[in-house]
Amino acid sequence: MAKHRTHSVEFKRQVSQEYLSGETLHGLAKRHDISRNLIRIWVEKFQAGALDEDLAAADLLQDYETPRIAALERLVGKQALELEFLKGALHARPRRRSEPTSAIAGPAASPSRKDVG
Repeated sequence: MAKHRTHSVEFKRQVSQEYLSGETLHGLAKRHDISRNLIRIWVEKFQAGALDEDLAAADLLQDYETPRIAALERLVGKQALELEFLKGALHARPRRRSEPTSAIAGPAASPSRKDVG
């Protein structure tokens, strides 16, 4: 089964304009390796102005995604720095033999006055 391909709005507009300028469906379909029926659909949308709406929607989506991607990249960078800092803190001082090795155990408790006397 053939894979479903997606085409940009600019490509659809170009093919539609080529058809409207006199190219044949058969020639366009063969040159671009797309079906004639698909070209007919694109031409109808082009003439109705629907491709312009698709282009506006794609631009709006791009305007939304660009700052979001930048924010996510900054977050990943910040987390990478934090990881490197924490790795350095773990290896910064040698562990004493009497120290527990479990992070759950925590530091040794200091004796209270009740225990001393």
